[in-house]
Parts: sequence; structure tokens; C-alpha cells
Amino acid sequence: MEYQKFLPPSAIAYVEGLIEKFPVEIRVVAKRKSKHGDYRTLTNGKHRITLNAEPNPYRFLITCIHEIAHLVAFQKYGSGIRSHGKEWKHVYTLLMNPLLHPEIFPENLLPYLNQHFKNPKAATDSDSKLIIALQNWDPTPVGLRLFEIPLGERFRLENGRTFIKGPKRRTRFLCTEIASEKQYLVVGHAPVEKIQ
Repeated sequence: MEYQKFLPPSAIAYVEGLIEKFPVEIRVVAKRKSKHGDYRTLTNGKHRITLNAEPNPYRFLITCIHEIAHLVAFQKYGSGIRSHGKEWKHVYTLLMNPLLHPEIFPENLLPYLNQHFKNPKAATDSDSKLIIALQNWDPTPVGLRLFEIPLGERFRLENGRTFIKGPKRRTRFLCTEIASEKQYLVVGHAPVEKIQ
């Protein structure tokens, strides 16, 4: 699949310019639950990025730049750097800054992006305010989120596992899986379905 059709049209030229400057093969793959994208150096020395076929063009663009930043950071600083360390954060922010204006992103999304890029996290999904804001451009609206249900409520995640909501621990909730009785930290913005 051509990656360009997943991008906001106004961002295509910028991304193509990056790929021309930092040659990399981009493949769009079926949506994976474990990750939105990845970057790797191939045995022949070439570079490849795989991106999920994401219907939300803004999330797709953010993931695309995230992965290109890995390539640029490794080329600039060497392979000894941490994957999401200070070098990657610096490059990621530099690559995103030219996109952070209303010709690329909707005005009401920009404050969340500007806040996020003060210190970008390894996974965009870790930034609950940004994720909730981005979901406004998902073709299928998200229903209920974990933070919206009461403590002690039973719920099902998208992967089918069922839990009882526990107390909040910083940004996540300590929930007990019903089948195993083990406790897991679940992000507050996780889409859930209430169960009896």
C-alpha cells in the first residue's frame, strides 16, 4: 500500500522530502495491536519502516515521523544510543516542529501536540490527553474509556480480557484480571466495555 494515502495531504511533500534526504523503504501493513510502527536496519544496510494501516491521518503522520526520527538519530549519533533517549527525542522534536501548524493539524489538536513535544514519550499512547484528542479523528468513535467507569466495575478490554477496575496509580489503574486474579496496570484512556 502506498503510504501517502494515509497522510494528511498537506504533509505528503514534507514526508517525501525526509525520505529523499534519509532513504528508507516504507511499508504499510495490517494493523497490529502491539505497535503502530517500527524501524529497522536490514542486513544489506538499507532501512525499512513499517507503519500500521491507520485510518486516522494525524496518528499515521505522528507515527511516521516517530519512526523516521529513529533512522535519523541512529545515523547522526550512532547505534549506541538508547532507542527513545535524549538524542531520539531531540531529532523527533526537530522533525515534527515544521508540521505543528494549522495547515497540517487541526487547530484544536495543536495545543496537545505542542505540550507532547516539550518532552515526547516513547509511545504516543502514553500521553492520554493527546490520545483522547486524536481519537476525535478516528472513523469509528471510541465509546467508554476506563477512567469513565466507577472503581470496582467489571470491564472487558478490546483484546477480550476481563478485569475489575482498581485504584489509580499515577496515570494507570491497578486492575485485577478476573480469570487469573493477577493485577495489571491499565491506562486510563483504554477503550472498555462494561460487563455484569
